Amino acid sequence: MLYDYLGFVFEHGQALVDGLWITLKLLLLSSLGGFLLALPLAVARVSPNRTLAALARGYSALFRGTPLLVQIFILYYGFSQFEAVRASPAWFVLADAFNCALLALTLNIAAYMAEDLRAGIIGVPHGEKEAALAYGMGRFGSYVHIILPRAIGIAAPALGNEVVSQLKASALASVITVLEMTGVARRFSAQSYSTDPLIVAGLLYVAVTLLLSLLVRLAERRINCHQPR
Repeated sequence: MLYDYLGFVFEHGQALVDGLWITLKLLLLSSLGGFLLALPLAVARVSPNRTLAALARGYSALFRGTPLLVQIFILYYGFSQFEAVRASPAWFVLADAFNCALLALTLNIAAYMAEDLRAGIIGVPHGEKEAALAYGMGRFGSYVHIILPRAIGIAAPALGNEVVSQLKASALASVITVLEMTGVARRFSAQSYSTDPLIVAGLLYVAVTLLLSLLVRLAERRINCHQPR
């Protein structure tokens, strides 16, 4: 059995590497983009402005309340049915399966990260917020220099879990013909009528998850290095 797995890896190694690279691109780009989008969403969630807070709450409810698979289908298959979309600049993004998968993953993880960061902002000690204002910082300055960095540290474990979960969520990109790791394994499995390619892909996911978990833990320690263990 082990010989069969090794034989598959040696025979189709380049295709697996290409699929793994696409998986990592989806993971890294969507996680980074989602984090950057989550920052203003989290600030809006705790804003005294009811309109901003309601819009951010609606975004979170929409993307957390619907399956990621449905979001991918809507972006790739749903919008393409409208002539206005096909004639708009947005079609340069939505016409490509990889871009649709990346956009869906980014918008989805942003909703979850925003909630994690919102909890982090709420968890920042009130005294630190008052100290920033007493030091002469305005609302914007206190968020940039004090509140958000502190909130990121508080939310770091939850944010790390979102990134690890995003690795497994990226496998859904294969349903719209993106040949990431799962897509490559499914293609070879259909050709050979064997589950060996899927098992090999599963083992690769485990290896990447373990490495990613280690990197996330190191990042958490780095971010919170000033905090007592």
